[in-house]
Amino acid sequence: MKKKKLLSLALSLVMAFSLAAPVMAADEEETPVTPYTVPADVKDKIVILHTNDTHGADMAVEGKTIGTAGVAALKADFEAAGAKVLLVNAGDSIMGKPLVSADKGKSAIEFMNAAGYDAMTVGNHEMDFGYDNLKELAKLAEFPILGADILDAKTNKPVFEANKIFDLGGVKVGVFGLATPETLTKADASKMEGITFPEKEELYKCAQAQVDALKKDGADLIVCLGHLGIADESAGNQSIDLCENVNGIDLFVDGHSHSTTEEVTAAVAKAEAGETNVVNGTKIVSTGTALVNVGVVVYDKDAKTLTDSLVPAAEYTKVDEAVAKMISDRNDEVNKMYGEKIAVTEVDLNGSRSGGDSTATNTKTVVNFPDGIGNRTAETNLGDFAADAILWQARKTLGEDKVDMALTNGGGIRETIAKGDISKLDLLAVFPFGNTVATIDVTGAQLLEALEAATSTTPDAIGAFPQVSGIEFVINTSNSYDQGEQYPASTYFAPKTINRVEILTVGENAFDPEATYTIATNDFTAKGGDTFGVFKAVGGWKDVGVSLDDALINYTTEVLKGTITAEQYGEAAGRITIVNRPADLDANEWYYAAAIQVLDNGYLKGTDKGFDAAANVTVATVYQTLYNIEGKPAAAEDAKTVTMPEGAWYADAINWAFNAGLYTAESFDADAVITRSALATIVANYCQSKDLAVEGGMAVKEAPDYDQVPEADVAGVGYCFEAGIMTGNEAGALVPAGQLTRAEWAQVLVNLEAFTTESAPAKAA
Repeated sequence: MKKKKLLSLALSLVMAFSLAAPVMAADEEETPVTPYTVPADVKDKIVILHTNDTHGADMAVEGKTIGTAGVAALKADFEAAGAKVLLVNAGDSIMGKPLVSADKGKSAIEFMNAAGYDAMTVGNHEMDFGYDNLKELAKLAEFPILGADILDAKTNKPVFEANKIFDLGGVKVGVFGLATPETLTKADASKMEGITFPEKEELYKCAQAQVDALKKDGADLIVCLGHLGIADESAGNQSIDLCENVNGIDLFVDGHSHSTTEEVTAAVAKAEAGETNVVNGTKIVSTGTALVNVGVVVYDKDAKTLTDSLVPAAEYTKVDEAVAKMISDRNDEVNKMYGEKIAVTEVDLNGSRSGGDSTATNTKTVVNFPDGIGNRTAETNLGDFAADAILWQARKTLGEDKVDMALTNGGGIRETIAKGDISKLDLLAVFPFGNTVATIDVTGAQLLEALEAATSTTPDAIGAFPQVSGIEFVINTSNSYDQGEQYPASTYFAPKTINRVEILTVGENAFDPEATYTIATNDFTAKGGDTFGVFKAVGGWKDVGVSLDDALINYTTEVLKGTITAEQYGEAAGRITIVNRPADLDANEWYYAAAIQVLDNGYLKGTDKGFDAAANVTVATVYQTLYNIEGKPAAAEDAKTVTMPEGAWYADAINWAFNAGLYTAESFDADAVITRSALATIVANYCQSKDLAVEGGMAVKEAPDYDQVPEADVAGVGYCFEAGIMTGNEAGALVPAGQLTRAEWAQVLVNLEAFTTESAPAKAA
């Protein structure tokens, strides 16, 4: 008879079949924050203040966003301290929250004028309202909008100012701008007719030409404002790629991927280019998004050094009152237009990019979602809601039997909605781009190609990730994306073969690759935006004539009668299943079901040989698996570390185990052999750390080789035997000195879960 408390394994949910209902972030004990003060030694030094990807977060919210009025105040503080200040922006500022998108970016430029910006580059979202609109905004701006790589398709010359030299106290700072080549697929290409963007080697040549020209004109310091980012889907056009291939850039102010300088540093290290944010002599900096931070780079002209830091919103709460009033007045206008309540949601609707904390537009509340569960990585309840609205709107307009399914790119979903009241303003913030509902007819094979491309990096985030309605499909992340030819006028590549996605049903019918399906989507993807190049090749899309935000409003008020219920949208509906099933798994083998369970739940991953069932389990794999089961908890600030090889894939797991008392040595040998009895001790210690106790007889002593169990492992072997976690082989032998195979380890993990949830009986392992 065993007694135990129920243990929620809180497993990593990236590979899970369904999404647990999001919960509000737990209240945390507030820690004192030291207000930011301008360094005392900046007098006569060059200070470059930088922002990126502000996306309409211009209203200062204490502790959450510095706001543009805070940026203005920070600039004034540095100038008062005697610094020569250059204030720059790396793009994506005119679109996002309705505060700026409601008038197509005009307010954003006016806010930046008031704050005293000196230059900005073009983000892909600066093109959301079209090239002509941006040209008008450039006339309104009291600073140059720089874009050296936004070229006239006929003349190959920049259509915006390419660069500018600023004289700051006798130091000539040369600044040039670069937009991401993804602009043609991350914004509506039909609104950018006549312009083109070089990519990869041609982009590098463009940047090098700017550096050479600025140096020729006497620039002492070269700064690139580059909206390139470090996302995997931008490979070849990342800021890191460019800096590796261009000489002479001193500072690269990055945007696009919403990364912080810390994340840039990690990406540089991952690329084996170093352990800092310096690549080929270029310092790369970035602030994240939504003015959570403002970047500060101090240039000492005598020492010729660049020192970078971030000023977080928690540490800087000052604002320029005149700028703050200007923004507040505009916010009041927008709220009057769109702010009245039209509905209520009983649940938090996940609008995050890839899980984690997300600020809800309707309440300004920070909501926490499971890591890995966001609109660019997995099915979400907001994705379901949005796709349902698009499908309903298309059917209402065209006829119930005229549309088979719906999909919308997850990157187009921009805001979380917290439980509570909803206004038109909130739904406009979910889909702020002004896109419309559209339809396109494709064959099943073409649909399969589209989904294969749109999930090519899953489980890593990709903007094209499809949120869907009226379709069920499976993504097997164990299989690599078979990259083929590049889509025309795109940075993305078509799949040569389909080996990751399997479509199960469309509508209520089994999928047919030869059938023709009518898909409701948005005009951006219908035209081939993001990775949907096959849609562009098919052509013939039709505009339904209803904006995406109006579709949300209409569906919410007419179909849902003003209430988004927990019953319908409390969690994702399970339309998309993400699994990790290596090709070498054999459904006829005894361990198949266990392997599928642990792989799909994210406990265990395959190796470069597949599932590799016959391979022995390593001690690193054991601790990594338990760490996965715990949900990969973040290390405490005072956590101790174990000596391990630099960059070891298991480092976080071993450090976690050490601090949890599950591992005691101060160094770690990943090559050490782990016996079955030693593994039983680790598992037993893990269970006991969760206050799980077993009581009963000493049946383990009946095992024929019980006397061979090392004294140090007697308790652990007995515990696992009584708990039904490790009960010996089919002959009843414990084989304490033997090693567990990966197949047997999978079964142990299933038995462990059964033990903690009082479910299925154990099998031999």
